[in-house]
Amino acid sequence: MTDAILLSSSYSHYAARALAARPELAERIAALAAAPLTRERIEARFDALCAAQAGPAGGALTEDGLKRALRQLRTEVFCAVMERDLAGHADVAEVTGAMTDLAETTIQRALAVLSADLEVLYGEPRDPQGERLTLGVVGMGKLGGRELNVSSDIDLIFLYEEDGETAGGQRSPIATQDFFTRLGKRLIAALAEVTADGYVFRVDMRLRPNGDSGPLVCSLGMLEEYFYVQGREWERYAWIKGRLVSERGSDAARRLSKQLDAIVLPFIYRRYLDFGVISAIRALHLQIRQEAQRRASMRPDKADDIKLGRGGIREIEFSAQVFQLIRGGQDAGFRVRPTLAVLRHAAAHGLLAPTVCVKLSQAYRFLRELEHRLQYRNDAQTHAMPVDPEERAALAQAMGFDDYAALMVKLEAHRELVEQQFDQIFADKVTGRDGCGAPEDGAAVWVWSSALADDSADVALQARLVELGIAEPAELLARLRALWQSSRYAGLAERSRQRFDIVAQRALEAARTLEPPARRGDTVARFFDLLEAVSRRGAYLALLTEYPQALHRVLSVLGASHWAAGYLIRHPQLLDELLDDEAIASPFDWPEFKRTLRLRLAAADGVEQQMDLLRHAHQAEVFRILLIDLAGKLSVEHVSDRLSELADAVLDVTLEAVWNQLARRHREVPRFAVIAYGKLGGKELGYASDLDLIFLYDDADENAAEIYAMYTRRLITCLTMATGAGTLFDVDLRLRPNGESGLLVTDLDAFRRYQLREGDAANTAWVWEHQALSRARYCAGDAEIGAKFEAIREQVLTTPREAGPLAREIVEMRERVEAGHPNRTQLFDLKHDRGGMVDIEFTVQYWVLLHAARDPELIRNTGNIALLREVSRFGMMSEEEAETVGAAYRTYRKLQHKLRLDGMEKARVEPAAVEAERQAVLALWQRVFG
Repeated sequence: MTDAILLSSSYSHYAARALAARPELAERIAALAAAPLTRERIEARFDALCAAQAGPAGGALTEDGLKRALRQLRTEVFCAVMERDLAGHADVAEVTGAMTDLAETTIQRALAVLSADLEVLYGEPRDPQGERLTLGVVGMGKLGGRELNVSSDIDLIFLYEEDGETAGGQRSPIATQDFFTRLGKRLIAALAEVTADGYVFRVDMRLRPNGDSGPLVCSLGMLEEYFYVQGREWERYAWIKGRLVSERGSDAARRLSKQLDAIVLPFIYRRYLDFGVISAIRALHLQIRQEAQRRASMRPDKADDIKLGRGGIREIEFSAQVFQLIRGGQDAGFRVRPTLAVLRHAAAHGLLAPTVCVKLSQAYRFLRELEHRLQYRNDAQTHAMPVDPEERAALAQAMGFDDYAALMVKLEAHRELVEQQFDQIFADKVTGRDGCGAPEDGAAVWVWSSALADDSADVALQARLVELGIAEPAELLARLRALWQSSRYAGLAERSRQRFDIVAQRALEAARTLEPPARRGDTVARFFDLLEAVSRRGAYLALLTEYPQALHRVLSVLGASHWAAGYLIRHPQLLDELLDDEAIASPFDWPEFKRTLRLRLAAADGVEQQMDLLRHAHQAEVFRILLIDLAGKLSVEHVSDRLSELADAVLDVTLEAVWNQLARRHREVPRFAVIAYGKLGGKELGYASDLDLIFLYDDADENAAEIYAMYTRRLITCLTMATGAGTLFDVDLRLRPNGESGLLVTDLDAFRRYQLREGDAANTAWVWEHQALSRARYCAGDAEIGAKFEAIREQVLTTPREAGPLAREIVEMRERVEAGHPNRTQLFDLKHDRGGMVDIEFTVQYWVLLHAARDPELIRNTGNIALLREVSRFGMMSEEEAETVGAAYRTYRKLQHKLRLDGMEKARVEPAAVEAERQAVLALWQRVFG
């Protein structure tokens, strides 16, 4: 191993000096470098060094002895890590992990010794209830992220739970803040003071509340108040990696850690998508780069900085951490600390192309390896590439390159990729400057201005709106004026108002390009409705400011659908979906959707966040379907198929989540299934359809009825309760056995008896319930129960029936439906009026109930159009009639779909528009039912 020692000492001036001062060090470094430097090995070596300082008598370790042991440990670990790295035996993760373990070990061991010394003088620190308190040391930056470089300083913050006083010792009691301040100062000295043995770590305390002007230690209450009153965006960024690195095993440490998380996590992570951080991080990056340039101008020989310069380490870190700040409030998976772990999570969720993730990770590892070799040379915290030819040659050789030119080619390739990716994330897509640009002149700027406060400016403002392509501007002008003069707009913070103005002017500027021209005024008015709704949420204003392509897509969606406008206003976090071209273009993968959603629910913080996650996931997929629909890439039938598949998937995951929350669950997986009726049962779900459901269980446990009743109530609450994220589904349970007077959940055997008219004649299904069963299917939960339900359904549908009595039942039910949906307008109700959709559906259901026994294909729940073709094969109608009526049904559904998207609650049209379809359906009904 001697040759290996010579390898490190021949490259590192620091190692050469250390070996010259302590010749015995060579053997020690060789032993340490023989295997990875784990936490256990570092602690064992420290114990040995402390024992040597205490002497053969085993006396107490003095403060001077502690400092000597700490410094000796640091020298040995530093050199051993360098030895393994230069020999190619350690990767970046091992190097940074070992240095982090060294820092944590030295902090924790020094705290233990120094705290014990102070407690002899003043007694142990206690809160007002007499509970022992401990000093919490928060590691920030690379220490917190377990990414410490070999010659890094460590950013620390000192915290304690609450004010109290010590118990008293050789001296009188003192306040806990005084005690921890003394302890903090001694810890800093133990680590950072330069002695004859060197130092352990330089300590930087400037990230604490109020920086150098703030107290050295602060209570959790003080920290929380500081976050609430003064916390700035850059501090949110800084606290991403913050974690307790002091001793965590005691009750006091556990309490402190739990309370700290409760304060810090809400400060860092917003519960909504937070695009407002983009400009803040961009500004921070600009300051850092300007500072690097200032230093470079003072020291031209240190100009090429691989950390702070273009394409450097900091840009990779920023590129990763912007994902955390934007999305960490909704996705706990982004709350990891290591940079590469964040990039992997972003790629796994489609936010970063896998190839980009790989290239950024490779660049990061390369830059960190280069950083370490720069620092090994003289144990200096440097990131500047050398200018001296000899230094350059040594560096290139240490990096495995033939010469410095070859090293620079590789470095430049990595930096080019990093800079390009950073610019894609942070550069403004319109101005190329700071994300705050707006139209500098023209009609849009003139319209959205103080002119709106001047009533005499009406003529001029309307003329400008006409110039922007608004043919009838009066109504839109009234809307703009009302918003300009509203208290909501007047009460916006200055930054939010600036963003609001930019987005408003860009939207007006875009009006002239909107299609169709006749709806431009309506589209812009809808946009301002949305803008007003999100105006108090700076994140959404930031998104629309930072991503102008999202603004244009919003305008496109609003112009195509009034329903979409309302959906966006209710769920503004969906604005984020407009940025994701890949998600819009990618195929639907429901198994992957469920797998990802389960993982997110498992990481959620409590039931409330789980409910929000379910709603957000469902809303995002509904909106994705809507965007594809509006682009003309889905037929009405395919829209219904996708919405139905989505509902099935969400129900399946929700069943699991609610069961896992149930305290009284008696088995790991419930024997429980969801049966869909109506539109979900027939896979004809629309965007605003409610779900007709019944719930079945098949469980012999003596408490099953009670347990599943409780479970069902919790499930219905989870599905229908309005949270901050909205509701998941509207659920209709009236089709369960015995309707509204029946149980919420039914035993499978009782359901079978009910449907097959067994037992009590008063407790049996009516024909209309069998009609409904023709459009029912198993959709979620226990598949075995689902199969048994399908068997019951088949048995019911194939029961022999007489044509005459069945026809009378169908006609009577049709009359009741018509009476329950009166239409007092001159328009034709596509669904409920005679000759409409219900006539077709009832006719098909009649044929299914009458003929399914001899035609098994009629049992299949394939939809009305396919069933019409099937009955034509058996001579109940001609192929031509089946196609005509099927085409009428398809036309009705298309018109209904369009009207719903236009915000119409009732799907009604001018009778002349569907006269041919209506007459074909009426003729069919007359022929079948007379």
